[in-house]
Amino acid sequence: MIDLSIVIVSFNARADLERCLASLHEPTPLATHEIIVVDNASSDDSVRAVRQWPKVRVIESARNRGFAAANNDGIRHSAGRNLLLLNSDTIVPAGAIDRLLAVLDRHPNVAVVGPRLVDASGRAELSFGSMIAPFNELRRQRLMRGLERGDSTVRAHVDEMTRHERWPDWVSGACLLVRRADAESVGLLDERYFMYTEDVDFCAAVRARGRLVLFTPSVEVVHLRGRSAAAAPAATRNAYRHSHLAFYQKHYPAFAPFLRLYNWLRPL
Repeated sequence: MIDLSIVIVSFNARADLERCLASLHEPTPLATHEIIVVDNASSDDSVRAVRQWPKVRVIESARNRGFAAANNDGIRHSAGRNLLLLNSDTIVPAGAIDRLLAVLDRHPNVAVVGPRLVDASGRAELSFGSMIAPFNELRRQRLMRGLERGDSTVRAHVDEMTRHERWPDWVSGACLLVRRADAESVGLLDERYFMYTEDVDFCAAVRARGRLVLFTPSVEVVHLRGRSAAAAPAATRNAYRHSHLAFYQKHYPAFAPFLRLYNWLRPL
């Protein structure tokens, strides 16, 4: 069995995807690995672009089934003892994947590891957190709004938060390393989530089996964030609402009616 299967889901993000694949080849990881791209019925010639990379396999979906379902397709067609779920809008620096695998290998009680994510300017992203819940969300949204506004105090706070190893409830699915055995033990990703919150739900399922999630700042990956989403903002907001509601229906059913009412009162 090879060390790692890298699964990249892409939808109409050809330029980002090509940049991501180039970063995975400059140079390639030392660990034995395979790269699988799952294309969610893109219309931008992404599949042809991927086929220019002879050692990259591509799975063509007949329709866009969403992020969780596409990742599951890639996992089921993979062979690595570890799995790296990687967004197409990431750039992986040389050596980052091998260092991430080394972190996982040092912690047998850990199922999932996430790196420090930064934007193109090196500014940290808040890529981990506590379990989604009403009050946790309020605190996180305040930080996210501050980051979006470019608030220097909030940026400094997030930078400090992401400089230390942590044991959060979840790490971002933009770059998530997981042992195959742990992923399979929870039935992979829950496909009721089309896009968003599937990573939080997946980590919750892993933790429910007594396994741990680790955030490590010793590895950095660039996340250009939201290129596919930017191409269809209304559809993206709608997908977020559906996934968010599905999450509450699954984990906090008593709160779900209030969230449904809130969404109805605030049109897209």
